[in-house]
Amino acid sequence: MIFDRSQLMRGTLEGCILKIISEKTTYGYEIMMSLKNKGFEEISEGTIYPLLMRLEKQGSISSELLSSPLGPKRKYYTVTAEGRDYLQSFESSWRKIADAVSDILEDASAVLPGCREENANG
Repeated sequence: MIFDRSQLMRGTLEGCILKIISEKTTYGYEIMMSLKNKGFEEISEGTIYPLLMRLEKQGSISSELLSSPLGPKRKYYTVTAEGRDYLQSFESSWRKIADAVSDILEDASAVLPGCREENANG
């Protein structure tokens, strides 16, 4: 069985999107390209725009239509104060989880004593 990477990505995308928007006011396609450039190759507009709508509904981002030099107006997103609080909480939680997973994956002695014998016998 192959690990389903999409499940892991779904749990982290909101925080990643907020981080990108927190660095500058931006629009959906630019957010998608930033994510792709950072390793989220499978990201599509069908993934990004529902997340942006959800973040806006929960008050983490706001949007406004602005003129685009290349055509029709674009919806630009900005992080709100609530979004900054959410992002800070996400970053803290992510670091703790990433550190714990790294410790487990890198440390073979993380397996509890006795588990290896039980698994070998059972």
